Amino acid sequence: MNKNAQKILVIVVFFWFAQYVYIPYQTPFLTSIQVSSSFIGIIIGTYGISQMLLRLPVGLLADLKNRHKTLIIIGALTSGCASIFRFLFYNSYGFLIGNLFSGLASAMWISFMILYLSYFENQQSATARLTMCNNLGMLLGFITSTLTYDIVGMRITCLFSVISGCIAAFIATTLESVPVEEKKITIKELLKVCLRPNLIVFSLFAIIQQGVQMSTTMSYTTQIIKDMGASSFMVGLSTIIYMFAAVLCAKLASTKYCTNLGPRVFVPTVFFTTGLYCLLVPQCSSVYTIYLLQLLPGLSTGFLYSYLTSEAMKGVPVEKKSTAMGFFQAVYALGMTFIPMICGSITATSSISTSYYFLMALCFLSSILAFFYYRKYA
Repeated sequence: MNKNAQKILVIVVFFWFAQYVYIPYQTPFLTSIQVSSSFIGIIIGTYGISQMLLRLPVGLLADLKNRHKTLIIIGALTSGCASIFRFLFYNSYGFLIGNLFSGLASAMWISFMILYLSYFENQQSATARLTMCNNLGMLLGFITSTLTYDIVGMRITCLFSVISGCIAAFIATTLESVPVEEKKITIKELLKVCLRPNLIVFSLFAIIQQGVQMSTTMSYTTQIIKDMGASSFMVGLSTIIYMFAAVLCAKLASTKYCTNLGPRVFVPTVFFTTGLYCLLVPQCSSVYTIYLLQLLPGLSTGFLYSYLTSEAMKGVPVEKKSTAMGFFQAVYALGMTFIPMICGSITATSSISTSYYFLMALCFLSSILAFFYYRKYA
């Protein structure tokens, strides 16, 4: 494997560690300082706002200027800077501002992906490997916070995020310079790629996948476990199980066997299993049952995200890949932004269970639509 590609995988692990080390305890912490469910939904959704606004412009810039190394460094530094706000303010507004900056950092994810994928011909397998390292960084973050949160609290957990972001940025500065080629292509020509039918279809599916992930495993599932009287360690353990499953599934998604089965099988199937998760979690009376169910969203993060990405990018010309990726990620940021906000409002006016049933309906509908899409067009 190319040395630059190997370094990118290491950077990815540190980057996503910085982005997610505090996540298992974000909702329980905000709840403990009397932040309302609706405002928690806004804080969680804010993470997607920066991405929604910036990912397409970042993609255009990357295609026009090919400055992937610079954008990776900016993303890594911003991931650490985001937690400085959480560390200093240590309240709901600190997390709100921090999530805006974390969204800005994630907007640079386009360059991580495009630069890494440029070294490989098998895009589906390479995407799965990159997703595995993405999930590995989150898993290591979850393990770290689970083992230390009761001892150090949220403030020091955020400091771990700052340190990891700085390490990622330092390693990024050692990436070998990639020859810069000024593209003789206009913005109008680049934007035409956004009209590709498969890019639009799989971007819409990704809205549901990302929105459900942010609303459940990254947010309200941890609160459900906390409300059962679970300790902070038990809350963290649930996210570790989820991310371990996600890492394993991303690894499996890159294998020849799964590649042969492909998205036609996995996209509708995993949407269905994620819907089952949303149906069953609110009915659980045992933390250990939820632990078992956490394997199901691991399928979504490991298999579904990898395949939605590779399907969206299928057939996109090399000179337009950053723009296409920017469009894809900007669209699914809609789900990351608004679905948690909707769930927060539903929870505030009704219950967490009702919000999960809403997510269940979205997943089952996506499963049906994906099944018929592949039956007709694939």
